[in-house]
Amino acid sequence: QQQQSQQQQQQQQLQQQQQLQQQQQQPPPPPPNPPAEKSDDRPIGYGAFGVVWSVTDPRSSQKVALKKMPNVFQTLISSKRVFRELRMLSFFKHENVLSALDILQPPSIENFQEIYVMTELMQSDLHKIIVSPQHLSADHIKVFLYQILRGLKYLHSARIIHRDIKPGNLLVNSNCILKICDFGLARVIERDENRDMTQEVVTQYYRAPELLMGTKYYTQAIDIWSVGCIFGELLGRRILFQAATPIQQLDRITELLGTPSPQEVRRAPEGARNHVLRRPHKPPGTNSLYNLSSNATQDAVHLLSMMLTFDFEKRYNVIMCLDHPYLDEGRLRYHSCMCCCCGPDAGPPQPRQGYRHTWEESITNQPGFRGAENTNLEPASSESFQHTYEDDLRSMTEVKERMHRFINNQMTRDKVPLCINPQSAAYKSFSSSTVAHPSELPPSPHNWD
Repeated sequence: QQQQSQQQQQQQQLQQQQQLQQQQQQPPPPPPNPPAEKSDDRPIGYGAFGVVWSVTDPRSSQKVALKKMPNVFQTLISSKRVFRELRMLSFFKHENVLSALDILQPPSIENFQEIYVMTELMQSDLHKIIVSPQHLSADHIKVFLYQILRGLKYLHSARIIHRDIKPGNLLVNSNCILKICDFGLARVIERDENRDMTQEVVTQYYRAPELLMGTKYYTQAIDIWSVGCIFGELLGRRILFQAATPIQQLDRITELLGTPSPQEVRRAPEGARNHVLRRPHKPPGTNSLYNLSSNATQDAVHLLSMMLTFDFEKRYNVIMCLDHPYLDEGRLRYHSCMCCCCGPDAGPPQPRQGYRHTWEESITNQPGFRGAENTNLEPASSESFQHTYEDDLRSMTEVKERMHRFINNQMTRDKVPLCINPQSAAYKSFSSSTVAHPSELPPSPHNWD
């Protein structure tokens, strides 16, 4: 009887495993409230350096997104940033990173003031999904987080820091495919730790503590912090650290995660260190993270806490995040029925518990991560993004000439070149589109001196 009972238990466990595997190989339900398709050309979003419209490609009759970058040559710094974003969009080749489909034919260099980049049209973004009233399942969270990190691994392996990861910059289609977008603030990883880097980056709610504290040098770890904030927002359906000013933002972080040690804030300016360490001490802990939602499981909270580590040198990097067991189901679901990289006969990916990376092991794979076992499922960039051209751009004239030449060389040669149609019914509205107001840009950091 005992033998029969054991056999029955084994059969039940086998059936449960088979049912779970079948469920994981089904695509997740569509995200809540994907907007309906509209035929008219219309604006669908805008940011610091451009306006995005939904338009129709007359060559294919397909709906695409057209990003307008107006007044490109106002300052040398802004024009170099636009040129950098343009080159990045032309460089990217990854399923979870938005890239340029085409660049519209520019006018003569004398009349060259605006740039138009065509990209794939996505139906929604993660911000709209998070604030929607409909249920967001654990499957959604895992698939979304997996794709964010998968795209981020590609960017970091190309030595690119995004510097503005937030839900509104994560585009989503009705099939739950996610793409990272908006590279207006992106830059190449700085090798020289003694060289100051721009502080006016990252929307405040997703800004890492090293930025809030005014650290002059930072790494791709600021992107991981931003993704951790988004992970917490997916779990709790509310902004994880919401405050009115950078100082209050920093206080909100320590209230939730605990007071950092002096060692963890050693790189920060003295004023910032004193502010953090003189506040009432709160012991570090993760118990508050379990209160985010019922989806805040032990695995979820552990991964979240490692992404939200105060010391950026101890914060998980992208390989360690992807190696975490919390993402196994998201990886299986994505590569079983959503991705374009796995052939129909490839079969589901195998469990990865046997080769988790330690922090030291994952560091040895940077910057290209090419030694990791997950190169097929989470590919790195085959090369670093080249930015040495920026050293030669010392005047507005040089930027304008180089950018004009680049666009003409990058234009798709096997298609009819496109240009803006002044006779279009939407032309007047499109031509008057402007970028974000200064109040909508990332706020300047607090002066701790």
